[in-house]
Amino acid sequence: MVETLRIRFESHGAPIVGNLFVPAREGRLAAVVVDGPLTSVKEQAQGNHARALAERGFIALAFDHRFFGESGGQPRQYESPPQKIEDLRAAVDFLASHERVDGGRIGAVGVCAGAGYVAGAVADDPRLRAFAAVAGFFHDAAMQLKWMGPDGYAATLASGQAARERYEATGQLDTIPAVGDGEVAMPLAEAFSYYGTPRGAVANYVNAYAVMSREHTIPYDAQSAAPRIRVPTAIVHSEKALAPALARSFHAALGGPKAIHWLTSQGQVDFYDDPKLIAAAADLVAVHLRAALG
Repeated sequence: MVETLRIRFESHGAPIVGNLFVPAREGRLAAVVVDGPLTSVKEQAQGNHARALAERGFIALAFDHRFFGESGGQPRQYESPPQKIEDLRAAVDFLASHERVDGGRIGAVGVCAGAGYVAGAVADDPRLRAFAAVAGFFHDAAMQLKWMGPDGYAATLASGQAARERYEATGQLDTIPAVGDGEVAMPLAEAFSYYGTPRGAVANYVNAYAVMSREHTIPYDAQSAAPRIRVPTAIVHSEKALAPALARSFHAALGGPKAIHWLTSQGQVDFYDDPKLIAAAADLVAVHLRAALG
Protein backbone atom coordinates (compact mmCIF):
# COMPACT_ATOMS: atom_id res chain seq x y z
CA MET A 1 0.00 0.00 0.00
CA VAL A 2 1.48 3.34 -1.11
CA GLU A 3 0.04 6.79 -0.48
CA THR A 4 0.74 9.50 -3.07
CA LEU A 5 1.09 13.00 -1.65
CA ARG A 6 1.23 16.12 -3.80
CA ILE A 7 4.00 18.29 -2.36
CA ARG A 8 5.68 21.63 -2.96
CA PHE A 9 9.06 23.12 -2.16
CA GLU A 10 11.23 25.86 -3.64
CA SER A 11 14.40 25.87 -5.70
CA HIS A 12 16.11 29.24 -6.14
CA GLY A 13 12.83 31.07 -5.66
CA ALA A 14 10.78 28.95 -8.05
CA PRO A 15 7.94 26.71 -6.83
CA ILE A 16 8.58 23.00 -7.38
CA VAL A 17 5.70 20.52 -7.53
CA GLY A 18 6.25 16.85 -6.85
CA ASN A 19 4.67 13.55 -5.94
CA LEU A 20 5.85 11.92 -2.73
CA PHE A 21 5.20 8.19 -2.57
CA VAL A 22 4.93 7.00 1.03
CA PRO A 23 4.69 3.32 1.96
CA ALA A 24 2.27 2.23 4.67
CA ARG A 25 4.95 1.64 7.28
CA GLU A 26 5.46 3.12 10.72
CA GLY A 27 8.30 5.39 11.78
CA ARG A 28 10.87 7.38 9.91
CA LEU A 29 12.00 5.71 6.70
CA ALA A 30 14.87 5.81 4.25
CA ALA A 31 14.07 8.01 1.26
CA VAL A 32 15.16 8.52 -2.35
CA VAL A 33 14.80 11.31 -4.86
CA VAL A 34 14.22 9.97 -8.37
CA ASP A 35 15.16 11.95 -11.47
CA GLY A 36 14.17 11.26 -15.06
CA PRO A 37 15.04 11.66 -18.74
CA LEU A 38 15.49 14.77 -20.86
CA THR A 39 12.39 17.05 -20.80
CA SER A 40 10.42 14.51 -18.75
CA VAL A 41 7.93 15.17 -15.97
CA LYS A 42 7.02 13.45 -12.73
CA GLU A 43 4.17 11.37 -14.19
CA GLN A 44 6.53 9.61 -16.60
CA ALA A 45 9.58 7.37 -16.04
CA GLN A 46 10.73 8.92 -12.76
CA GLY A 47 7.26 8.60 -11.27
CA ASN A 48 7.00 4.96 -12.31
CA HIS A 49 10.32 4.12 -10.68
CA ALA A 50 9.57 6.18 -7.58
CA ARG A 51 6.31 4.31 -7.04
CA ALA A 52 8.06 0.96 -7.52
CA LEU A 53 10.64 1.86 -4.88
CA ALA A 54 7.91 3.01 -2.49
CA GLU A 55 6.28 -0.38 -2.95
CA ARG A 56 9.58 -1.81 -1.73
CA GLY A 57 9.60 0.27 1.44
CA PHE A 58 11.25 3.60 0.61
CA ILE A 59 9.76 7.07 0.66
CA ALA A 60 10.33 8.21 -2.91
CA LEU A 61 10.08 11.66 -4.48
CA ALA A 62 9.51 12.45 -8.16
CA PHE A 63 9.15 16.09 -9.12
CA ASP A 64 8.95 18.50 -12.03
CA HIS A 65 12.17 20.45 -12.41
CA ARG A 66 12.13 24.19 -12.79
CA PHE A 67 10.91 25.23 -16.24
CA PHE A 68 8.95 22.00 -16.72
CA GLY A 69 5.51 20.63 -15.96
CA GLU A 70 3.71 22.14 -12.99
CA SER A 71 6.82 23.75 -11.53
CA GLY A 72 7.65 27.42 -12.00
CA GLY A 73 10.55 29.24 -13.56
CA GLN A 74 11.35 30.89 -16.86
CA PRO A 75 12.19 30.17 -19.63
CA ARG A 76 9.97 27.16 -20.13
CA GLN A 77 11.38 23.85 -21.40
CA TYR A 78 14.90 24.95 -20.49
CA GLU A 79 17.09 21.87 -19.99
CA SER A 80 19.99 23.07 -17.86
CA PRO A 81 22.06 20.36 -16.14
CA PRO A 82 23.56 22.79 -13.59
CA GLN A 83 20.12 24.05 -12.60
CA LYS A 84 18.67 20.56 -12.52
CA ILE A 85 21.43 19.64 -10.08
CA GLU A 86 20.44 22.65 -7.97
CA ASP A 87 16.84 21.38 -7.99
CA LEU A 88 18.02 17.96 -6.84
CA ARG A 89 19.77 19.58 -3.88
CA ALA A 90 16.55 21.44 -3.06
CA ALA A 91 14.71 18.11 -3.21
CA VAL A 92 17.18 16.68 -0.70
CA ASP A 93 16.51 19.70 1.52
CA PHE A 94 12.81 18.84 1.37
CA LEU A 95 13.32 15.16 2.16
CA ALA A 96 15.79 15.83 4.98
CA SER A 97 13.24 18.04 6.74
CA HIS A 98 10.21 15.79 6.20
CA GLU A 99 8.73 14.29 9.35
CA ARG A 100 8.54 10.77 7.88
CA VAL A 101 12.10 10.71 6.53
CA ASP A 102 15.21 9.58 8.37
CA GLY A 103 17.52 12.40 7.29
CA GLY A 104 20.59 10.21 7.63
CA ARG A 105 19.26 7.68 5.13
CA ILE A 106 18.70 9.49 1.84
CA GLY A 107 19.74 8.24 -1.59
CA ALA A 108 19.19 9.23 -5.19
CA VAL A 109 18.15 7.35 -8.31
CA GLY A 110 18.41 8.54 -11.90
CA VAL A 111 16.79 7.23 -15.07
CA CYS A 112 18.37 7.98 -18.48
CA ALA A 113 19.71 11.57 -18.51
CA GLY A 114 18.55 11.89 -14.91
CA ALA A 115 21.33 9.50 -13.92
CA GLY A 116 23.90 11.93 -15.29
CA TYR A 117 22.32 14.81 -13.40
CA VAL A 118 22.06 12.80 -10.19
CA ALA A 119 25.75 11.93 -10.55
CA GLY A 120 26.57 15.63 -10.38
CA ALA A 121 24.47 16.00 -7.24
CA VAL A 122 25.79 12.89 -5.47
CA ALA A 123 29.42 13.84 -6.13
CA ASP A 124 29.07 17.05 -4.13
CA ASP A 125 26.28 16.48 -1.59
CA PRO A 126 27.33 14.43 1.47
CA ARG A 127 23.70 14.02 2.52
CA LEU A 128 23.20 11.58 -0.35
CA ARG A 129 24.40 8.24 1.01
CA ALA A 130 23.63 6.00 -1.97
CA PHE A 131 23.24 6.27 -5.74
CA ALA A 132 21.56 4.05 -8.31
CA ALA A 133 21.10 4.50 -12.05
CA VAL A 134 18.56 2.77 -14.28
CA ALA A 135 19.29 2.81 -18.02
CA GLY A 136 21.47 5.79 -17.24
CA PHE A 137 22.88 8.08 -19.89
CA PHE A 138 26.22 9.21 -18.53
CA HIS A 139 27.05 12.29 -20.56
CA ASP A 140 30.59 12.26 -21.95
CA ALA A 141 31.76 15.58 -23.40
CA ALA A 142 34.62 14.04 -25.35
CA MET A 143 32.33 11.40 -26.84
CA GLN A 144 29.74 14.05 -27.69
CA LEU A 145 32.40 15.91 -29.67
CA LYS A 146 33.35 12.69 -31.45
CA TRP A 147 29.74 11.85 -32.29
CA MET A 148 28.93 15.29 -33.64
CA GLY A 149 32.29 16.15 -35.19
CA PRO A 150 34.09 19.42 -34.45
CA ASP A 151 32.02 21.46 -36.90
CA GLY A 152 28.66 20.05 -35.80
CA TYR A 153 29.58 20.41 -32.14
CA ALA A 154 30.65 24.03 -32.55
CA ALA A 155 27.60 24.94 -34.63
CA THR A 156 25.19 23.34 -32.17
CA LEU A 157 26.84 25.04 -29.20
CA ALA A 158 26.78 28.37 -31.04
CA SER A 159 23.06 27.98 -31.79
CA GLY A 160 22.39 27.52 -28.08
CA GLN A 161 24.45 30.57 -27.15
CA ALA A 162 22.72 32.68 -29.81
CA ALA A 163 19.30 31.54 -28.60
CA ARG A 164 20.21 32.46 -25.04
CA GLU A 165 21.44 35.91 -26.09
CA ARG A 166 18.24 36.47 -28.09
CA TYR A 167 16.11 35.47 -25.11
CA GLU A 168 18.02 37.78 -22.78
CA ALA A 169 17.77 40.69 -25.22
CA THR A 170 14.19 40.32 -26.42
CA GLY A 171 12.38 37.73 -24.33
CA GLN A 172 11.89 35.62 -27.46
CA LEU A 173 12.33 31.93 -26.67
CA ASP A 174 13.37 29.67 -29.53
CA THR A 175 12.12 26.10 -29.18
CA ILE A 176 12.17 22.91 -31.21
CA PRO A 177 10.17 19.72 -30.59
CA ALA A 178 11.67 17.30 -28.11
CA VAL A 179 10.70 14.48 -30.51
CA GLY A 180 9.21 14.38 -34.00
CA ASP A 181 10.32 15.14 -37.54
CA GLY A 182 13.05 17.53 -38.64
CA GLU A 183 15.18 19.34 -36.09
CA VAL A 184 14.40 17.84 -32.69
CA ALA A 185 16.15 17.43 -29.34
CA MET A 186 15.85 13.63 -29.31
CA PRO A 187 16.09 12.36 -32.91
CA LEU A 188 15.79 8.67 -32.04
CA ALA A 189 12.70 6.87 -33.33
CA GLU A 190 12.52 5.10 -29.98
CA ALA A 191 12.20 8.43 -28.18
CA PHE A 192 9.29 9.40 -30.44
CA SER A 193 7.62 6.05 -29.72
CA TYR A 194 7.36 7.14 -26.09
CA TYR A 195 7.10 10.95 -25.97
CA GLY A 196 5.41 11.43 -29.33
CA THR A 197 2.59 8.91 -29.00
CA PRO A 198 -0.15 8.12 -26.47
CA ARG A 199 2.25 5.64 -24.88
CA GLY A 200 4.08 8.36 -22.94
CA ALA A 201 1.53 11.13 -23.22
CA VAL A 202 0.51 12.79 -19.95
CA ALA A 203 -1.32 16.08 -19.63
CA ASN A 204 1.65 17.60 -17.81
CA TYR A 205 4.17 16.97 -20.60
CA VAL A 206 5.07 19.48 -23.32
CA ASN A 207 6.84 18.25 -26.45
CA ALA A 208 9.27 21.16 -26.67
CA TYR A 209 12.90 21.94 -25.95
CA ALA A 210 14.40 25.41 -25.54
CA VAL A 211 17.24 25.78 -28.06
CA MET A 212 19.26 27.72 -25.50
CA SER A 213 19.51 24.46 -23.54
CA ARG A 214 22.21 23.34 -25.95
CA GLU A 215 24.68 25.75 -24.39
CA HIS A 216 24.70 23.55 -21.27
CA THR A 217 23.55 20.09 -22.36
CA ILE A 218 26.10 19.64 -25.15
CA PRO A 219 29.23 20.19 -23.00
CA TYR A 220 27.83 18.61 -19.82
CA ASP A 221 30.06 15.80 -18.60
CA ALA A 222 28.73 13.31 -16.06
CA GLN A 223 31.78 11.10 -16.47
CA SER A 224 33.92 13.64 -14.63
CA ALA A 225 31.74 13.22 -11.53
CA ALA A 226 32.40 9.48 -11.24
CA PRO A 227 35.78 9.60 -9.42
CA ARG A 228 34.28 11.96 -6.83
CA ILE A 229 31.40 9.60 -6.02
CA ARG A 230 32.44 7.63 -2.95
CA VAL A 231 29.04 6.36 -1.82
CA PRO A 232 27.80 2.87 -2.79
CA THR A 233 26.57 2.96 -6.38
CA ALA A 234 24.58 0.47 -8.44
CA ILE A 235 24.09 0.71 -12.19
CA VAL A 236 21.26 -1.19 -13.86
CA HIS A 237 21.54 -1.25 -17.63
CA SER A 238 20.97 -3.29 -20.79
CA GLU A 239 23.07 -3.97 -23.84
CA LYS A 240 20.16 -2.61 -25.91
CA ALA A 241 19.64 0.50 -23.78
CA LEU A 242 21.26 3.83 -24.56
CA ALA A 243 25.07 3.95 -24.62
CA PRO A 244 26.07 0.86 -22.60
CA ALA A 245 29.73 1.74 -23.25
CA LEU A 246 29.26 4.99 -21.33
CA ALA A 247 27.67 3.08 -18.45
CA ARG A 248 30.72 0.84 -18.33
CA SER A 249 33.19 3.74 -18.41
CA PHE A 250 31.27 5.58 -15.68
CA HIS A 251 31.19 2.43 -13.54
CA ALA A 252 34.91 1.88 -14.02
CA ALA A 253 35.71 5.42 -12.88
CA LEU A 254 33.59 5.41 -9.73
CA GLY A 255 35.53 6.18 -6.57
CA GLY A 256 33.60 4.02 -4.11
CA PRO A 257 31.83 0.66 -3.71
CA LYS A 258 30.05 -0.23 -6.94
CA ALA A 259 28.08 -2.84 -8.83
CA ILE A 260 26.71 -3.09 -12.34
CA HIS A 261 23.75 -5.28 -13.32
CA TRP A 262 22.65 -6.19 -16.82
CA LEU A 263 19.00 -6.78 -17.66
CA THR A 264 17.39 -7.72 -20.96
CA SER A 265 15.36 -4.99 -22.65
CA GLN A 266 14.02 -4.20 -26.09
CA GLY A 267 15.76 -0.83 -26.00
CA GLN A 268 15.88 2.25 -23.78
CA VAL A 269 12.33 3.43 -23.29
CA ASP A 270 10.83 0.15 -22.11
CA PHE A 271 12.75 0.94 -18.90
CA TYR A 272 10.34 3.88 -18.62
CA ASP A 273 7.02 2.03 -18.66
CA ASP A 274 7.32 -1.76 -18.92
CA PRO A 275 6.00 -3.01 -15.55
CA LYS A 276 8.13 -6.17 -15.62
CA LEU A 277 11.33 -4.32 -16.46
CA ILE A 278 10.62 -1.60 -13.90
CA ALA A 279 10.00 -4.28 -11.27
CA ALA A 280 13.24 -6.09 -12.14
CA ALA A 281 15.20 -2.84 -11.93
CA ALA A 282 13.46 -1.78 -8.71
CA ASP A 283 14.25 -5.14 -7.09
CA LEU A 284 17.96 -4.64 -7.78
CA VAL A 285 17.92 -1.00 -6.71
CA ALA A 286 16.00 -1.80 -3.51
CA VAL A 287 18.54 -4.45 -2.47
CA HIS A 288 21.31 -1.94 -3.10
CA LEU A 289 19.58 0.84 -1.15
CA ARG A 290 18.83 -1.40 1.84
CA ALA A 291 22.49 -2.39 2.05
CA ALA A 292 23.72 1.19 1.66
CA LEU A 293 21.12 3.02 3.75
CA GLY A 294 20.19 0.38 6.30
